Amino acid sequence: MSLRWVLVGMLFLASVLNYVDRQTLAILAPTIQKDLGMTDPQYAAVNNFFLVAYTISYLVSGRLTDKLGPRKALALYISFWSVANMLTGLARSMASLSAFRFLLGLGEAGNWTTAPKLVSEWFVAKERGLAIGIYTLGATIGATIAPPLILWLASTGHWQNAFFATGAAGLLWLIPWLLVYRNAPPLAPAAPLPPAERGQGGQVAWQVVLALLLARLLTDPLWYFIQSWLAKYLVAERGLTQQQVSITWLVFLAADFGALGGGWLSGVLIKRGMPVVAGRLRVMLFCACLTPLTALIALSPTVNGALVFAMIVTLAHMAWMINGTTLVTDLIPKDKLATVFGLVAAGSTLGGLLMNSLVGNTVGAFGYRPTFFALSGLHLCAFALLSVALKKK
Repeated sequence: MSLRWVLVGMLFLASVLNYVDRQTLAILAPTIQKDLGMTDPQYAAVNNFFLVAYTISYLVSGRLTDKLGPRKALALYISFWSVANMLTGLARSMASLSAFRFLLGLGEAGNWTTAPKLVSEWFVAKERGLAIGIYTLGATIGATIAPPLILWLASTGHWQNAFFATGAAGLLWLIPWLLVYRNAPPLAPAAPLPPAERGQGGQVAWQVVLALLLARLLTDPLWYFIQSWLAKYLVAERGLTQQQVSITWLVFLAADFGALGGGWLSGVLIKRGMPVVAGRLRVMLFCACLTPLTALIALSPTVNGALVFAMIVTLAHMAWMINGTTLVTDLIPKDKLATVFGLVAAGSTLGGLLMNSLVGNTVGAFGYRPTFFALSGLHLCAFALLSVALKKK
């Protein structure tokens, strides 16, 4: 196996750790809230501390990645967030929990500015969608295995054990990463690229960057909601126990198929002669047409029906996100890619912040149904925006 695919495998494992670490709080939220005496608005505030740090990190880590290169940068980020995750097990109040989640957010965003930088340096356009799909699959696999894994770790003694164990796993990941990744990328950042794989004249097209940022702001709240609030919704309005919410692994399994399928499908279209941007957008349009089913999660008369609709929209969103991420690697020059990707991804966390604030402050008065309705039409709005911005491409 060539080194570049081994590195994608390492990115996959890093993404698994990234999502297991961030999902630990959401899965154990009912227990931790009771133990620390936290209300739902306080839980939302803790999530927002994470997202504020995540946003700051996106703006900083991209530029740092462009300077350090993927090898050093990702080693730094994983070391930082793994220690922060272990410290979360020491939280004894909302204040300390918020502080440690803030530190976790500062480290975790770097994973997502480093990975596309590596892919842009090691892969050509027709392969990037699959490579990005593989490492993003790590995120959804992490989210899939997190419920049973975290609940098992917490059952071995106390909920703190889950944070200690998952943080330690991240430090162990560093050993093979530093041993395996030693060679320079085959596609040098300064090498001239074909027009379909770079911005106009090798320069950053800022109107395109703005459109990509706004698209992430509009659509990623759905993914943040699934991660942080779906389990709580199933307990509060569907009557499941904390042990029973482990069934949400099925939703994240659907995301696994979306991650691989979205990147693979756009790659197939490009190999058959479709222009790069048109191939990505064709897949994104199909996904956007599925996301209005989000409203049916709340309207379904049964828990099983709600889970099926959650699986469909999560699959669609993940395939959408893979192609949106790959568009950045297609359109932005490599030497600026991590910096620009950090700006674009900051739109994602801003959308998550807005969603958390609205849900945390309204769920007690109005329930979850308005949130499901609001999330159901955002992908179609984002697609219209991208279609206009990328029309010439």
